[in-house]
Amino acid sequence: MGYLGLFVAAFGAATLLPLQSEAVLVGLLLSGHYNLWLLLGIATLGNVLGSLVNWLLGRSVERFKERRWFPVSARQLDKARSHYARWGHWTLLLSWVPIIGDPLTLVAGVMREPLWRFLLVVSMAKGARYFALVLLTLM
Repeated sequence: MGYLGLFVAAFGAATLLPLQSEAVLVGLLLSGHYNLWLLLGIATLGNVLGSLVNWLLGRSVERFKERRWFPVSARQLDKARSHYARWGHWTLLLSWVPIIGDPLTLVAGVMREPLWRFLLVVSMAKGARYFALVLLTLM
């Protein structure tokens, strides 16, 4: 499995796919055959890039807002933008949380979250999660 397997698991887990990168990271850590910092970096990078895919999907989905099947009205979308402008980018600190984290990164794309801030906040959140997992594993 190794580093590449960890990257694939972390990338996939950040998309809407039901994958678990934490188990892969813990397994590789406990094996003792891999560099701790490299594992941490690869897991974080893969997970952030997977979230970036969600952000890109969110940015592109809005072009369908005029379609009848689009799940949100223009009025609801404007209201959501107003709320998101107020405190939305801080919700990305929860991007690591199972079930709600992946949709948050998609919504950030729909809400046109600037890429630099998206990457900064999501990288901090996901990196901190993996760092905490490493600490808990090695205790």
